[in-house]
Amino acid sequence: MVFQLISTLLIAVALAMDAFSVSLTKGFTQKDLTKSQIFYYALFFGFFQFMMPILGYYFGEAISTFIASIASFVGFILLLAIGLNMIRESLSDDEDITDNFSFKEVTLLAIATSIDAFAVGLTYAILGSEILIPSVIIGIVAFLFTLLGIFIGKKIGDYFGGRFQILGGVILILIGIKILLGF
Repeated sequence: MVFQLISTLLIAVALAMDAFSVSLTKGFTQKDLTKSQIFYYALFFGFFQFMMPILGYYFGEAISTFIASIASFVGFILLLAIGLNMIRESLSDDEDITDNFSFKEVTLLAIATSIDAFAVGLTYAILGSEILIPSVIIGIVAFLFTLLGIFIGKKIGDYFGGRFQILGGVILILIGIKILLGF
């Protein structure tokens, strides 16, 4: 039982790293995030990290090969598009362009960073393990790491200021490449 809990926590932390990295980026590129917007980031990232293992579990082996073959590509495309847009906006001469909060982007980022959790759900199904408790733990850890990432990112952004949006875009693209290559 203790071994399963430790294993689940380690899996949850590993899965939360992408969410942490993206939220760190958002923390230093979105200067005017309100407390409710920060909460939405954490809620969406935590929710998708919670739901994806369950979805993976119930999809099972029947479609696992197909999903696994395209999941990393979908995550890469989403993060590449968002990252390139951040870089484009940062390089624009228009001073009014900023990285603003949007539910569409939060949802896309949450999906892109939780695709690995889908594969974890498939693994739990193959092993015949229970999925609800691990999914709850995975979701809570992602929620907490997202909050932590945003708050650290805001501090970094305040310290460095300026065109940190370019770095944010590059980080999102690198995370997408990591997902695509399966690291």
